[in-house]
Amino acid sequence: MAKVVIYSTATCPWCKTTKKFFDDNGVQYEDKDVGADLAARQDMITKSGQMTVPVIDVNGRIIVGHDEPQLLEALDLKR
Repeated sequence: MAKVVIYSTATCPWCKTTKKFFDDNGVQYEDKDVGADLAARQDMITKSGQMTVPVIDVNGRIIVGHDEPQLLEALDLKR
């Protein structure tokens, strides 16, 4: 099973879309709220070089934004 971490904020619509995608596909994930957790924010920036959310880490593969084709590939899901 993939280790999935999503760096998100409470008000980000694309973060909500990505989490719904995970839920709909039975993907377990850890949600790190970078709006409230400064250490998580720094971790996200270090890993991705980005200050925007969502940033998704799938087994060390960094995906910036809700990029469904990349998520499907990284998670080995079929559509």
